[in-house]
Amino acid sequence: MGWDFETDRPIYIQIMEKIQLLILAGVYPVGAKLPSVRDLAQQAAVNPNTMQRALAQLEEEGLVITQRTSGRFVTENEEKIIQARRRLARDQVTQLLVKMRELGLGKEQILEIINEIAEEMKI
Repeated sequence: MGWDFETDRPIYIQIMEKIQLLILAGVYPVGAKLPSVRDLAQQAAVNPNTMQRALAQLEEEGLVITQRTSGRFVTENEEKIIQARRRLARDQVTQLLVKMRELGLGKEQILEIINEIAEEMKI
């Protein structure tokens, strides 16, 4: 079964985001070998060229490295992963705050809601 994709955004970007999330969440830990392009494409039910494009983008961002005869690996540069995790978290929080502001909520109300939910989730 393939991954779920939105129709309003390029698939390779969604694939890139999915793999990035798997790396940042530690599913693919630092230095881990990634499945082959063909295997990943089969999992996602996409053309291998689409998967190749997504992985090339992750390589440009420094999260993935290619070793010519061994395949692709998650970077061993933990700082790079920490920075990417922080950047993604900031993006998510920014989107949330924009929506909260559109609802007419102020800082205190937003923080109250966040603290309430964090307590419920035991964070």
